[in-house]
Amino acid sequence: MAKQTKKQKALNEKLGDNQKLYGFDEALKTLRELSSVKFDETIEIAMNLGVDPRHADQMVRGMVSLPSGTGKDVRVAVFAKGDKAEEAKAAGADKVGAEDLMEDMQAGNLDYDRVIATPDMMGVVGRLGKVLGPKGLMPNPKLGTVTPNVAQAVKDAKGGQVEFRVEKAGIIHSGIGKLSFTDDQLKANFTAFVDAIVKAKPSGAKGKYVRKVALSSTMGPGLKIDTADVAGA
Repeated sequence: MAKQTKKQKALNEKLGDNQKLYGFDEALKTLRELSSVKFDETIEIAMNLGVDPRHADQMVRGMVSLPSGTGKDVRVAVFAKGDKAEEAKAAGADKVGAEDLMEDMQAGNLDYDRVIATPDMMGVVGRLGKVLGPKGLMPNPKLGTVTPNVAQAVKDAKGGQVEFRVEKAGIIHSGIGKLSFTDDQLKANFTAFVDAIVKAKPSGAKGKYVRKVALSSTMGPGLKIDTADVAGA
């Protein structure tokens, strides 16, 4: 059996019972104590929901604005022409275009976190379904990424708005900030994210909706959060 390093031993002693349920504050404190890497880790939330997203009435998807931001530089591409293109540029979009942007994306240039389009550009964007769809980047009116108000959509994306979408196994996960954030900033983001998931409970969800919640850092363990600590769960 491989000998445990001092760090692994300390980690195991610190965590003890891996079935332990943590309050948010204690979980965050533990992740801070365990962090030993030189980069600013992302704090991530994972939620197991009592849904089967293969059924349309059990899909959980939407947007939530994290009050403290995400701590990451969000790259935004916008499909727009004329005045709307100028508005998007002024709001801080990384790339703005029409057919030229479509061709650029078809050539494989897809280094974006969010793609936004004005309604009149959807004929062009529609041709990118096979390119943007698998990456979850296809503009969608329900998510506010197909909109005449491109300036606001760009500001929202840059300012801490994140998209959530439940995966096949009923799990939703997202980054909710960086380890360098204050406890209050991370708690505000955690609360906003959980509230948004609870509000997005679909009509077809049966039984207990929020089944498990875990908090982790990029290189750290996943700590189970007591769902009694989660409002609305």
